[in-house]
Amino acid sequence: MEHNLAVGLDIGTTKIVAMIGRKNDYGKLEILGIGKSKSLGVHRGVVNNITQTIQSIQQAVQEAEASSDIKIEDVTVGIAGQHIRSLQHSDYITRSNSETVIDDNDIEMLINQVHKLVMLPGEEIIHVLPQEYKVDGQAEIKEPIGMYGGRLEANFHVVVGQVSSIRNVGRCIKSAGLNLEGITLEPLASSNAVLTQEEKEAGVALIDIGGGTTDLAIFRDGIIRHTAVIPFGGNVITEDIKEGCSIIEKQAELLKIKFGSAWPGENKDNEIVSIPGLRGREPKEITLKNLSKIIHARVVEIIEQVYAEIKNYGHEEQKKKLIGGIVLTGGGSQLKHLKQLVEYITGMDTRIGYPNEHLAGDSDDDITSPLYATAVGLVLDGLKRQERKKVEQQEEEIIEEVEVVNEQPEIEEEPVVKAPKERRSFLDKLTDRLKDFLDDAE
Repeated sequence: MEHNLAVGLDIGTTKIVAMIGRKNDYGKLEILGIGKSKSLGVHRGVVNNITQTIQSIQQAVQEAEASSDIKIEDVTVGIAGQHIRSLQHSDYITRSNSETVIDDNDIEMLINQVHKLVMLPGEEIIHVLPQEYKVDGQAEIKEPIGMYGGRLEANFHVVVGQVSSIRNVGRCIKSAGLNLEGITLEPLASSNAVLTQEEKEAGVALIDIGGGTTDLAIFRDGIIRHTAVIPFGGNVITEDIKEGCSIIEKQAELLKIKFGSAWPGENKDNEIVSIPGLRGREPKEITLKNLSKIIHARVVEIIEQVYAEIKNYGHEEQKKKLIGGIVLTGGGSQLKHLKQLVEYITGMDTRIGYPNEHLAGDSDDDITSPLYATAVGLVLDGLKRQERKKVEQQEEEIIEEVEVVNEQPEIEEEPVVKAPKERRSFLDKLTDRLKDFLDDAE
């Protein structure tokens, strides 16, 4: 696969999407191919049937390859699921020499300190995101590198997940004949695709309503502040319609998409849909008012859970107010009148997030649907990872040349030259560990 291409693989509860993209001359994302298959074997974002998941992945990948004539080898994959939780944690290190300036090594040490946190059995830290630093008691420092100080502390946002679930995803990808290039937290991927930098600065909550889970990511001052995964999504709404109207799932899903609304007030009592009965049985008549009452009840429950998480973050404090309000994305965000209902329950400004922020102007309307927000975000993430690798390689070459030309004097500067390399995201390290684990398991 050529270098400036990236493939995002979104393994969801209802669908698996493989998307191939590259940056065009204007720095925008051009989608070259897309493949979609029904996701079998994933429940609430977690793989529960390896064989079926592998088949679904292969089907999506083949479709993407056929639509683009590009062979897919490396993929960037998103992880979500009900096992993801997050916590706030503060930690500090005391530096041995306060006469020298703080550099990347100190921050690396501080982040490694956080990894010593004791987790529940089977859990592992996926993401460690520094919020703000303190140097010798001086608070609210965004970037401490280059400052003098003896004690370096930071508040961290720590995302924790079940390592077995992540390994299962890795296993499926490897068995589908693909290389795992990188792992990203799905709420982060979606936010890269649909949020603007201004929104992230002002404070915004991204709600990604998928089939099996609803992901939440809160940003403020350009930094991610809170993440949560709520184990309900569009599927429970379909399930409720199926039970409430005594119809089969396929019909319930179609009803939801075609006639569903989150706001019962707008349907008249006499609006009726007739649904064909099963094999010779009488057709069923369902009033749209009843349908939207069923949907409304469940949607309110999901939004209230999300809103509880937003309050948990501290949205009601003046300093933590989310001025950018709420952005809804994911397949579930296409439900009629959902935006109005969210505004009514939370009192926050709301918009639907389309992943067209970074897409090239001539992209298909299909791709700019909220349904593909995560996949677009994963492609962006894969491209970013490649750029970083390129920079690292160039730096290594420069360092090698410097070492050859001059043995000693330049060595002092080394940490500065290597800065981007030192600070790899923990997900990169997790990817490496997962690759090692899968190789050993062979």
